[in-house]
Amino acid sequence: MPEGHTIHRLAEDYSARFAGAPVTVRSPQGKFADAAALLDGAELDTADAHGKHLFLGFRGGEWVHIHLGLFGKVTFGDAPAPPPTDTVRLRLANPASYVDLRGPTTCALITDAEKSAVHGRLGPDPLRDDADPAAAYRRVRRSRTTIAALLMDQKVIAGVGNVYRAEVLFRHGIDPYRPGRGITPAEWDAIWADLVELMREGVRNNRIDTVRPEHTPEAMGRPPRVDDHGGEVYAYRRATLPCHICGGEIRTADLAARNLFWCPSCQRA
Repeated sequence: MPEGHTIHRLAEDYSARFAGAPVTVRSPQGKFADAAALLDGAELDTADAHGKHLFLGFRGGEWVHIHLGLFGKVTFGDAPAPPPTDTVRLRLANPASYVDLRGPTTCALITDAEKSAVHGRLGPDPLRDDADPAAAYRRVRRSRTTIAALLMDQKVIAGVGNVYRAEVLFRHGIDPYRPGRGITPAEWDAIWADLVELMREGVRNNRIDTVRPEHTPEAMGRPPRVDDHGGEVYAYRRATLPCHICGGEIRTADLAARNLFWCPSCQRA
């Protein structure tokens, strides 16, 4: 599932290509056909993101709510657009560009009130200007749940996925099994600030890189990471490989139905 930086990057890309002018709206698959007919020819006003939720704003109060889930994909292209396949849930097009949405968990036309309700269910997003890290910490410090699980709870903090979870805990030497109530205010402030920086970098580069300059392949004289997720990381999907810092073995385990990655030596209990 895409992490929050990907959704914010999509919002920027939708705005850059389509905002401020009328768009053709189609649903070749048919599952969004009625809403597409209502929006066809309307102007895209804005695109907004909160965590893993994307919102396309039309006519000052109508929103297309998109959640990609595990299988959703967005593909941008330049005009002329090719004939769409019947897997395209939503296509926007203008004389210069088109974008196809396939396989989302959610693609629905909603109101301002319904959009506000989605925001209300989500925790603060490190990439939003209105984020309140103290609100997230109030939930963390009261919880016996592991910090690794809390970071993945979208009601606590929105947009963090498996990669950022593993990497930010590694970067701050925090045992992923430590309960939330064991995280100090200073540790939380450092975690939050790091997520803001790392995720903003993810939006800029459209990939996740988390290693510090002294641990890059060039600095360490090691081969670059080869992975379809891209980016240089410390722990994520590096199980059984040596830690870049201590040389110990990166471990993996199942936690709340997701794979957890960490270095027991660098992230001591």
